Amino acid sequence: KSHDSLFKWLLTSFTTEFFAHYFPDVRIGQYRFIDKEFISKYEALKESLKGDLLLLLEAEIDDDWREIAVQIEHQSEREDVSERMFEHLCYVWLLKKKPVWGIVIYTDEAIWNKRVPEQFWYAFLPKQPKQFFRFSVIKLKEENSRELSNKHSLLCRLLALKANDAGTEPAELISKIYQAAAALKEQLTADQLLLITQWVEFYKKVPEQTLAKIKQEVGMEMVETTISEHIFNQGKAEGKAEGKAEGKAEGMIEGELKGQLTILESLYRLGVL
Repeated sequence: KSHDSLFKWLLTSFTTEFFAHYFPDVRIGQYRFIDKEFISKYEALKESLKGDLLLLLEAEIDDDWREIAVQIEHQSEREDVSERMFEHLCYVWLLKKKPVWGIVIYTDEAIWNKRVPEQFWYAFLPKQPKQFFRFSVIKLKEENSRELSNKHSLLCRLLALKANDAGTEPAELISKIYQAAAALKEQLTADQLLLITQWVEFYKKVPEQTLAKIKQEVGMEMVETTISEHIFNQGKAEGKAEGKAEGKAEGMIEGELKGQLTILESLYRLGVL
């Protein structure tokens, strides 16, 4: 239940919405995550990249669609990460040989009087002595919770719980999240619904009784039950399909066990276990 894992889960589940909100002028196309590929090659970086997200993304650049590598880093404390961002850029470029776009999201609670560095001096030329690598910086506390919660984007409503919530009621923010989730429950995946539950539990700022009342009012209790049933049945169906294809009865049993294990994993992610 770390901040890093939650934000990585959020960005993985709502990637398109993230770019639409923060970079509306950048047209993006298909994308795929390359975290596992990156870690398998650079095992020594596994711990430092735990909360980071790496993906290959199609973007429209100079009226042409090109594939770029994107590294998104989450920072829960105010810290100069320019050198680390450049170091990671080098690794990403060596892996994919693609232009790299670095993005840092700061979710610390401080109000900044001075912004952190957004560039790193990496090269020298006599007539142009400083060559900089530049990256994008997002400071979540600079956004207003009420404005975020009024947007149609479910990602924005979730971020409202971590943004500048001065003058807002936490219960109101949570209610808007659950109202949107309930309205979109047929379109959302089980993983996205699980994320919403986990996210609210972690950042709720309201008593459990208040949270339970909000869930009941918008029907989220029913949705959570459906998630558990969906995960179990999905794992069971996959196992039966595999067993049938291989002509093995044990494949069906394996599928049921897989469904049960998936439920336990999901409950662990939700903090129940």
